[in-house]
Amino acid sequence: MTNSKMSLKLLVNKRDRKVVFAEANKDFVDFLFYILTLPIGAITKLLAKEPLSGCLGDLYQSIENLNDVYILQNKTKETILNPKSSTYVFDQDLLLIPKELPPTERKIYRCLSRCKYITSEQKTVCPNCRCLMSDEVTYVTTEAAKMAAKAAEEVGFVKGVVTYMVMDDLAVKPMSTISTIALLNKLSIKDVCDLAEKEVHFGMEEGLKLLKASLECKNVLTRVFLDAQDHVEIV
Repeated sequence: MTNSKMSLKLLVNKRDRKVVFAEANKDFVDFLFYILTLPIGAITKLLAKEPLSGCLGDLYQSIENLNDVYILQNKTKETILNPKSSTYVFDQDLLLIPKELPPTERKIYRCLSRCKYITSEQKTVCPNCRCLMSDEVTYVTTEAAKMAAKAAEEVGFVKGVVTYMVMDDLAVKPMSTISTIALLNKLSIKDVCDLAEKEVHFGMEEGLKLLKASLECKNVLTRVFLDAQDHVEIV
């Protein structure tokens, strides 16, 4: 998802100039769920250049400036300043957060004659045929195989055959006619003429804005997609 953008359809209340909800697919919902798996340090790093209302930015900066002589020898500042997500999410890198990847596969080699010998050192001489052992064979651990199989079966967090409603406060639910009507009644929206559909694009820049807004307010979609676009007419 790096350098790419996804599309969202917003239902906007033109009178109040607020997002009622976004019609979203699996990719966007997976992104929202993925945010909850991020360590605080990773979030602070992402927003390091943004003015934060709290003091986490100051704490982050002070650690960054702290001399390494004060850090325990078996620790590094990097584990605090650039922590990995504990959740493995295939192809979910919109915020470019390092993720805990499957265990590294170890490479082993055999000769071109495919004798019964293997080695971890490339170009070792085969004890049987005396040929160089340069034919690469990948050794896969049981854990790596299981994680690869899981990634192939199910990617992300939610099922992709469903269209989802994402509220202005980022609450998520499956989309249906009944849930849409219930939401409009809850918001006291009686006249459909007050509503308009707006298609927007969501990429890394919007992802960072959403992350910051989610820590500061409950009208996240409105702030990200409408507040900064007051010059755009909604029809």
